[in-house]
Amino acid sequence: MGKVAGRFARVEPRRRARAFVLGLLADLPRKNCWTIAEHAGNAGPAGMQHLLSRARWDADRVRDDIRDFVVEHLGDEDAVLVVDETGDLKKGTASVGVQRQYTGTAGRIENSQVAVYLVYASAAGHAAIDRRLYIPRSWTQDPQRCRLVGIPDDLRFAAKPALATEMIAQALAAGVRARWVTGDEVYGGDPHLSADLEQRQIGYVLAISRKRPVPTHAGIFPAGVLAHGLPKKAWQRLSAGAGAKGHRFYDWAQVEITSPSGTSGHRWLLVRRNRRTGELAYYRCYSPRPVPLTALVKVAGRRWTVEETFQAAKSLAGLDERQVRRWVSWHRWTTLAVLAHAFLAVTAAIERATTTTTPELSLLTCNEIQRLFAALLAPARDLAHRLHWSAWRRQHQARSRTSHYQRQATQQP
Repeated sequence: MGKVAGRFARVEPRRRARAFVLGLLADLPRKNCWTIAEHAGNAGPAGMQHLLSRARWDADRVRDDIRDFVVEHLGDEDAVLVVDETGDLKKGTASVGVQRQYTGTAGRIENSQVAVYLVYASAAGHAAIDRRLYIPRSWTQDPQRCRLVGIPDDLRFAAKPALATEMIAQALAAGVRARWVTGDEVYGGDPHLSADLEQRQIGYVLAISRKRPVPTHAGIFPAGVLAHGLPKKAWQRLSAGAGAKGHRFYDWAQVEITSPSGTSGHRWLLVRRNRRTGELAYYRCYSPRPVPLTALVKVAGRRWTVEETFQAAKSLAGLDERQVRRWVSWHRWTTLAVLAHAFLAVTAAIERATTTTTPELSLLTCNEIQRLFAALLAPARDLAHRLHWSAWRRQHQARSRTSHYQRQATQQP
């Protein structure tokens, strides 16, 4: 918290932000302003709600401090920037950015918020360093709706790859050390992202569909057609990295891609084959200098770190439990959740770097660090505090029920 203390002009929001992060890391069955305020010992949730909505502090500047903190401890010249989106399912239509849209969280079209994240992944560990809330066209074309939730007037529609390009450019401009970028088909299918990376001389391994046309010395063919024409000797068994149950071995092959005239660098089609099912996956690759197949496979394997980051940030730091409707509140909750997860990721990295491994005891993981941290710093609350919050919740529920019935009565013809 000392890393971000200077971003708060007054001591009150600074202390409240610390209590909020402690609440995000606590073993609470649900994490919202009510439960976090009760955990912090507050008499009501107004202080936490004020922190997320009206208190004076800049979430983007805190984001910058988190990025510097992560790179300071996890920094690596061969680090990979991973881009991906995740969604939070919502019931109503008033929360900022909500609409019926596809989200990988549910695997189908649902009423949800979707945000794009940038994850810094290195051999030492991985953590999110930036976030962008995706605002659909249905919102940007309705200025009144945007104004109600505090979306800036100058915000224009931006597709997910454009949000990713913006975050990558901002990170590199801030001096983030990274040699590669990777992402799924949403980002591999966007020509502007790959062109921007090539201009910056940043290598990439971006997933593409099997129907994507790929230019080779023999002509232009869909990626799937090229893969099926590869000889047996073109495939190599390589690990995409260690997983929970050991190394993830696949068969890999690469095909050289012709470069557009007037451009430099080296381009390949990378194909991954599942050794058990035979399922194929395709990646379009670029590097400003020649690299072996093993280097491309290593980068492709790092893409899974974004899924691990999402899972840990949601289960351990409340990333997906925000119950906020406005633009500012969404960014503040998300930033503090990213900060909480970054603390866990960096602590785990320090543990790996400074502790001697033994067969009898595995190293501390983010999950175990969160359990220990929550247990050691759990505040002791007396019975009066618990009873006060029980009464407060019931009073609020009674007022809400009465208000709902009154509003329902006035709407009836």
